[in-house]
Amino acid sequence: MRLSDFDYELPEELIAKYPIEKRDHSKLMVINRKDESIQHKHFYDLPDYLNPGDLLIVNETMVYPARLWAIKDRTEAKVEVFLLRELENNLWEVMVKPARKVRIGNKLTVAEGVQCDVIDNTVSGGRVVRFNNISQQDLYALIDKIGQSPLPPYIDREPTPVDKIKYQTVYAKRRGAVAAPTAGLHFTKDLIDKIKAKGVKIRPVVLHIGLGTFRPVTVEDLSRHRMDSEYYEVSAETAIAINETKAKNKRVIAVGTSVVRALETVTVSGFQVSPRKGWTDKFIHPPYDFKMVDILITNFHQPKSTLIMQVAAFASLDLVLKAYNEATKKKYHFFSYGDAMVIL
Repeated sequence: MRLSDFDYELPEELIAKYPIEKRDHSKLMVINRKDESIQHKHFYDLPDYLNPGDLLIVNETMVYPARLWAIKDRTEAKVEVFLLRELENNLWEVMVKPARKVRIGNKLTVAEGVQCDVIDNTVSGGRVVRFNNISQQDLYALIDKIGQSPLPPYIDREPTPVDKIKYQTVYAKRRGAVAAPTAGLHFTKDLIDKIKAKGVKIRPVVLHIGLGTFRPVTVEDLSRHRMDSEYYEVSAETAIAINETKAKNKRVIAVGTSVVRALETVTVSGFQVSPRKGWTDKFIHPPYDFKMVDILITNFHQPKSTLIMQVAAFASLDLVLKAYNEATKKKYHFFSYGDAMVIL
């Protein structure tokens, strides 16, 4: 398939710029792959589509406020420092803006008494910086205090304090993402309790979503596209739960495309997974034979993105485009703060 196959028209007003007040009151499109039917519900109706013995897998990565502002030495120029990932204690890969003003050897002051040295360039156009005069834990606390939520570029507004709460799942535990696993943003603690009460098990994985999730695909031939690597972990407890669920012919439900990537990465043979952690650059697009995932909960994604490609691999491109067309007619909201779908 070609990049242009995954294009669609989206009115600007349907891009969600702000989170909904009640997470689980977002719209939920229910898509049945067998008969290609489409129903329109709300996210709080999700338990109606889950059965006792099913296994719900969530991504417990935690978004940190990755956007900082710094003053460059000598020129006093204001520079944006976007933290991508920590390489080791106080050594970070970052993106800087404007990049042309930041060179190896510069010092950037992010807070009183706290500086970082620019020590290297990266192949992707970023920088490597080392923070000085601060412990790792104190640096985390400083980032949480002064950092801004790393909202996706299509939201196109300044982040607010509310975003630090809303652009985070209620079950986030493992710090390391610069983008939220957005399918999980619809869950509330009450809804999770209702799902558990129905006899559905919930287990976590970790996949720290990076900035590459927003990087556009620039090649028409999908076989030439390379995904950014992202760190993942699938614990022994989760692997055992998945294998037991499959052995009982029950369903594994992935909350989001990041969960799908983690699960499909750790498939070792047949329908078994093993506990593993590391880095994955797995790119899922049609045609693809899913080994682990029976149901997918996801948001509505950008045209020509790797995310819509993964969804099309799960449901079929024709059905996905039909659903997206229906969503625009029904005034669904799209992207990170938008509405959701469940594909059965």
